[in-house]
Amino acid sequence: MANTVFPVPMLLIALALGGCSMAPTYERPAAPVAERWEGAPAQQALASEALDWQQFIVDAQLRRLVSTALENNRSLRQSLLDIEQARAQYRIQRADRVPGLNAGTSGNRQRLPGELANGGRSEVASTYQVGLSLPEYELDLFGRVKNLSDSALQEYLASEAGARAARIALIAEVSQAYLVHDGAQRRLALTEQTLASRDSSLSLISQRRTSGTATALDYQEAAGLVEQSRAELESNLRQKQQAYNALVLLLGSADAAKTLPHTLQARPTLLQDIAPGTPSELIERRPDILAAEHRLRARNADIGAARAAFFPRITLTGSFGTSSAQMSGLFDGGSRSWSFMPTLSVPLFDGGRNRAGLSLAEARKDSAVAGYEGTVQSAFREVADALAATDTLRREEAARLALAATSSESLKLAKARYEGGVDSHLRYLDAQRSHFVNQSAAIDISTQRQIALVDLFRSLGGGWSAQVASK
Repeated sequence: MANTVFPVPMLLIALALGGCSMAPTYERPAAPVAERWEGAPAQQALASEALDWQQFIVDAQLRRLVSTALENNRSLRQSLLDIEQARAQYRIQRADRVPGLNAGTSGNRQRLPGELANGGRSEVASTYQVGLSLPEYELDLFGRVKNLSDSALQEYLASEAGARAARIALIAEVSQAYLVHDGAQRRLALTEQTLASRDSSLSLISQRRTSGTATALDYQEAAGLVEQSRAELESNLRQKQQAYNALVLLLGSADAAKTLPHTLQARPTLLQDIAPGTPSELIERRPDILAAEHRLRARNADIGAARAAFFPRITLTGSFGTSSAQMSGLFDGGSRSWSFMPTLSVPLFDGGRNRAGLSLAEARKDSAVAGYEGTVQSAFREVADALAATDTLRREEAARLALAATSSESLKLAKARYEGGVDSHLRYLDAQRSHFVNQSAAIDISTQRQIALVDLFRSLGGGWSAQVASK
């Protein structure tokens, strides 16, 4: 009776024999960076809400654009498809850890010549079979299959973290393109206003030249400022159009980009203060660091699989069912059949293949350690650069705004003194030039500061809240 239920105990034994992993005990490499940011407070919490992109982006229009990009961007879509490939590969590898079971039927009919037949006469023989079969299954005594499965899992997790990094990068790129477009639009408005003012001054100089109260030099200098404004106008138009084109590419939809506001917004676009936290918090949440660690874990598991290759491998195959020379007799009494074929393979000589495989796995792990440490160092530097940029640009923006306000007052005074005949036209022209340069610089610095905030947001690994990540 035991023979008739052979596959059941065989499967139970196969599942019960669990392998001991030969992979090295994983330890996260020590981060080769300082314990705190240069110039930052020793204790500074990294608020999770500050890392949610919908909290970070204050402007409702920009939030809508980012949402559109997350739905339509082709590069992000490709990253998500890479995740699906890695997930499928992991499932394939994981399937090797449990025995398979196939059901099938087969028939065979052949003619044997007299020389081969038992009775010395040619005969036709038939065989029909129906049953269950166990494909070749390896008893994972030394953890080879488990380590291969763990390696595939870590590669899948690395690809998932890489997609989160791509998502954060897309949020940042859309935000920066939006800010560049807004800055170009502000400079364009300033240039149009300046051009109108200089056209008016040129008309006044032309009248004075006709009446003899202005020289030809005064006229040429005023005309030069008008042409300079026209050149600046074209430059700003080009930058605005290029920023718009960048948004069209990032959004994946030209119609979405057409919703950009045509009037300048006075309210802030982004959250103006972000706490950097500590480097240890950065290591725990930044996707590219997490991806590098998952790849390191995968290489660690590969060493276990390479070590297991030095030890014997036991594989099982078998079948259970019914067999008969006649199809009609397949389910008659006494037609049960089974086979059990364990195989033991012991590596004796392989020309150094297994040893080379182990050396390769160890070298790849060393490379992964170096890659992980390099990723941590690069991330630390990006955060430090972003902190330095936001800190200095905040003070520079305040100084530039004060300088722009001063130049506006200077222009008013210079215009009044020129029209009153107190100062020369040259001094009035210098005041016009300084006013335009300072106003334009204030707009540029304001845009740079907002872009630096986006860089800080991205370098801190923002934009992927725990609620979204768990879906």
